[in-house]
Order: sequence, then C-alpha cells, then structure tokens
Amino acid sequence: MPLRLERQEHISSLRLATVPLIAIAVTVVVGTIMFVALGHDPIRAFGIYFIEPLTDLWTLQELVVKASPLMLIGTGLAFCYRANRWNIGAEGQYVAGAVLGSSLALVTHGTDAGPWVLPTMLVLGAIGGALWGLIPAFLRVRFGASEILTSLMLVYVAQLGLDYLVRGPWRDPQGFNFPQSVTFDDVAIMPLLFEEGRLHGGIAIALVVIAVATFVLGRTLVGYSIELGGSAPRAAAFAGFDEKRVTYGVFAVSGGLAGLAGIIEVAGPIGQLQPSISPGYGFTAIIAAMLGRLHPVLILISSLVLALTYIGGEAAQISMRLPFDVTRVFQGTLLIAILAADVLVRYSVRRVEGAKHA
Repeated sequence: MPLRLERQEHISSLRLATVPLIAIAVTVVVGTIMFVALGHDPIRAFGIYFIEPLTDLWTLQELVVKASPLMLIGTGLAFCYRANRWNIGAEGQYVAGAVLGSSLALVTHGTDAGPWVLPTMLVLGAIGGALWGLIPAFLRVRFGASEILTSLMLVYVAQLGLDYLVRGPWRDPQGFNFPQSVTFDDVAIMPLLFEEGRLHGGIAIALVVIAVATFVLGRTLVGYSIELGGSAPRAAAFAGFDEKRVTYGVFAVSGGLAGLAGIIEVAGPIGQLQPSISPGYGFTAIIAAMLGRLHPVLILISSLVLALTYIGGEAAQISMRLPFDVTRVFQGTLLIAILAADVLVRYSVRRVEGAKHA
C-alpha cells in the first residue's frame, strides 16, 4: 500500500513543543530495553546516569564545563540549519580552531609573552574554524557540491592533521614520547571564574554568544534573511536577499563558533593539544541544536541535558562497568527520535489512491 507524506500548513506551537518530550520518552524506553538486555537494573542505571550527577557540587560544575562547547557549537549550527544549510562538519571546525589557536601558544611558549596571548588565541581559534567552515560553503556555491558530504569528510582531514602535528613537529620533547604538545603557559590558559572549581572564562563567553545570537536571529534583518532563505528561498530571492552571501555567512558563523569552542576547550580544561581533544562535541552539538529547536536559549538547556549523558556515562563506567559507548547509543537514539517525531508532527501520512494502476 503506497503511502505519501503531506506537509501540514498550520502546526500549533504546542505540537512542536511536544517533539523533544516525545524524543526523550522514546530514548528512555530504548534505554530501559538496553539496560535489561545488558543484565542491569534499569532504575538503578537511570539513577546513576541522570540523577546522581545532579546531587554533587563538583559534578554540577563539571556538567556546565561539558555543556559549554555544546552551547557554542550548537548555537552556530542553528544559523546554518535555519538557513537550510546542513553543516555536519562542526567537529572538524572545532579541531581546526583548536589547532590554529594553539599554534600561538606553542610559538610563545617559554618567552614570557604578555596577557595578549589568550585573547589572540581565541580570535585565531574562531578564524580557524570559520575558514574550515567556508570550504564546504565555497564548494556548494561554486560547484553545487553537497555540504553534508564535504563538511563531514573535512572532519577526518582535520583530525588526521591534528594527529600528525601532536605526534610529529608539535610533540613535547619532554613528554615521554606521548602524542601531546607541551602544557600551555599560564598566559595561554583560560582563567577560572572562581578560585576553587573548574568553571572557567569560556563559560561566560558561551553565555554572551547565546545572548547575542538570540538577538541577531530574533530581532535583526540578518536573522530574518536567514529564516526566510531557509523556509522560502523563492520569497527570499524576490526580496533581494543574496543566497550565496547567506551561505557564506552562516557557514562562517557556524565554523567560527565551533573553532572558538575548540580553542576554549584546549586552553581551558585540557591545557595542551592531544589527539583526542573532543569526545565528539561537534556531532553531539547537532543533537543539541535539533533538541533545542534551533533557538539559542533552548540549545543552552539541551546542551546541559546532553552534558548530563557524558557525566552519567563516566559514572556508569565506574559504578556499573558499562561501556562508554552506551552514552553514544543514548545520544544517537535521541537524535533519531527527534527527527522521527519532527516528521510525524510536521507531516501527515496519506494513502496514495490508484497508485497500483499507474
């Protein structure tokens, strides 16, 4: 029996708001089945994953630290996705920003450079991510190449480039042959917000970026052109908005924020370049953006939820000896459930009459 999806013209805000709730409910059901199949009590497992991290001050701080890069990357992705440009390569832009920003920390290492180093590193990180993001934008505008494929493939190029640098020319000669750079000087490290704890200045930057993005997307002509270009390209062209300029602009912003997240993470919690400077922030941020309905404030909340899966996954590894890949299963299930629920809310399924006679 042939079926067809028909887009619904009028969808209430209440129905759209139910999508994240449906996705979370489906994820909980799948998680329950998974824990039972692994031979664990699902109630205890969910408690370790999602409740215990919220009962300790240290883990609450760690939750915010983990959510910070997701907020930045997810907010940048919202610019692309609202314009109907599908940037899947934020992970590569994150790495590119971390590499370019760190290059200054390594060049000035041991030279007693001044406090200008860290701000310059942040600018270089944003530039590195933006330049990496502009590559798929150029390929789409110039050759019509799919930005989904090109941005995704560039992730592996960036990761392999980082791996080469930290195992070769940038490897710490005093690092016992470990693939890592020297530890950054104090002038190249993100300052802490408080004397005790791990909350650093990058979190304040992320909050400022979210406030600015909320204003730009909701209150300016730029935000309107992005929204119109994504939802009604013909109307946007008729109104005089340049499609190419929008493409370059949203990829530059998205890549720039991913690169900024990368250098903040390296100059903050990590303090040096390593092959694995990301547990997959660039990909998880896609879920954060979709779960947050492409709104910066909601992305902030969804980033905290997803950061909870990282913290809970680490706790489950210790307490229940569960593999950390269970965290990826949670995140992947959540993304699939979001996309499926979104389709079912926005479209209605119709039977195609007379198709068998065609």
